[in-house]
Amino acid sequence: MEKTEENDDSRIQLSKYTIALLENLKLIKSKPQPDETSRITVSQTASFFALAYEKIRNAVEYRESHLIRKSAIDRMIRRRLALNPEAKGEAENLIRELLWARYFSNESLGIEDVSNVQNIIDKYLFVKKTISASYSEFVFDLMVCEIEEVLSPAEAKRNSLFTFFLYQVLKNKVKMDPLTEEQKNIAFYVALEKTYSKSDTAYLRFHLFALSHKPFSQMAKHELSEITSELPVLFDQIDKTMKTPSPRSLNRFIKNQSPPFLILFEIMKRHSPDRARKTLEYKKPLWQEVWTVCKEKYSQTQGKLTSLAIRAIIYIFVTKMIFALILEYPVSLYIYNEVNYTSLAINSLFPPFLMFLIIALTRLPNEQNTKRINERLIDIVDADKSFETSISFVVRKVQTKRPVLVFFFTIFYLFTFFATFNLLHLTLNVLRFNMISQIVFVFFVSLVAFFSYRISQIAKEYKLREKESFFQPFADFFFLPFLSVGKFFSTNLARLNFFGVLFDFFIEAPFKIIVEVIEEWVNFARSKREEIA
Repeated sequence: MEKTEENDDSRIQLSKYTIALLENLKLIKSKPQPDETSRITVSQTASFFALAYEKIRNAVEYRESHLIRKSAIDRMIRRRLALNPEAKGEAENLIRELLWARYFSNESLGIEDVSNVQNIIDKYLFVKKTISASYSEFVFDLMVCEIEEVLSPAEAKRNSLFTFFLYQVLKNKVKMDPLTEEQKNIAFYVALEKTYSKSDTAYLRFHLFALSHKPFSQMAKHELSEITSELPVLFDQIDKTMKTPSPRSLNRFIKNQSPPFLILFEIMKRHSPDRARKTLEYKKPLWQEVWTVCKEKYSQTQGKLTSLAIRAIIYIFVTKMIFALILEYPVSLYIYNEVNYTSLAINSLFPPFLMFLIIALTRLPNEQNTKRINERLIDIVDADKSFETSISFVVRKVQTKRPVLVFFFTIFYLFTFFATFNLLHLTLNVLRFNMISQIVFVFFVSLVAFFSYRISQIAKEYKLREKESFFQPFADFFFLPFLSVGKFFSTNLARLNFFGVLFDFFIEAPFKIIVEVIEEWVNFARSKREEIA
């Protein structure tokens, strides 16, 4: 991407929201490093084995990258509470595990962190014992999220400020009839959490709870006792708010608005608030910074696409494909008295090929996109209120004005669905696929199509909305049925992640004991060396 010079160096009058964001970023202090007497050190030998295990474990459970650490905390605490329900002294064990797996750098956590985490665990277990067991998972989600945020407070605070800034700038651009202003604001915030922040159920619960209450760990015991009677109603209300589906058009609106915000936030993360402000106040240095950041992000996106494609293939192969292929061979032999090795090879090799083909054909943003991001970013940070106050998105109650057309469109969609799979069935018959092999093929291809589609959306993370291509409707004709089936399989068969269960209950516990023994041996050997010295 060749750089185009920006000759306009006029000054930008920053908006009150932008200034407030920069001032709040100044208040964020980096978490102090523990001193030599309090920091926790783990051996590099133990860390090597724990890190290798976490890489393998994460490969068999497909998650967004920003949720991997939280997921690890969740998994580690569940295992430790199963062995020690009272969780006495488990905070230090948890922190050591996180350091072993390098979710935090060695010696970056200390005794104070142990005390803070133990306080969180104790407070949440107290609440868990005082309310109905049906809310245990909700309480557990709150505990896990708070532990992660307490161990990385600067990152959590910065992300919260960015989300709130986006909420302030965009909320008045959206009109949602017939909702009240308060209902609209809550609905819009939830849509932001799901679409921009990509929060899972646990973080959605945690952030919605934080809108009205401080964390349990910051409450005294008498405060916790007083609030427990209110929690079931509050938890039910939060879950109801979360489960209310956001209009798909609203989610698209947020996605389309996000690219310039992402670039703006990246600029603010790279520089001090004062330096960022100087950059934002003049168009020429702002363009130079936007161009540099966009170029790097586009390049990183290409690597991210490949990495996620590999992770998805490993996930699908390990959790689904092995069983299906093992099933295909004996069932085909039993029912048809023969095995078509061609179909077996195609079912093994075609899905990964399809995944990488789709990723290879995914187009990255170009310089025109960078220019549009720069223009939109100026609108966002400029003091002129016209951008924030102009209604650019309206959600209305859907009214079916032409039911006959809707009926025929539905019939046509069903026709495309059956036509696509019938065409595939005829093609596979020519290749002498038996019915078992055909079912396995559809299963794999649908899953790969769905995951490929989700991964390819990452390329649009920094793309401002562009016109749909002429051929898109024709591609949808054949592709949508596979996406629909793939989504169904992904959603409903996620619980069949046998390898995840195997790792959590039969491998992780004994493996971590071995790592602890290695850690103790290294410490013992070190102390003996020191005695000799």
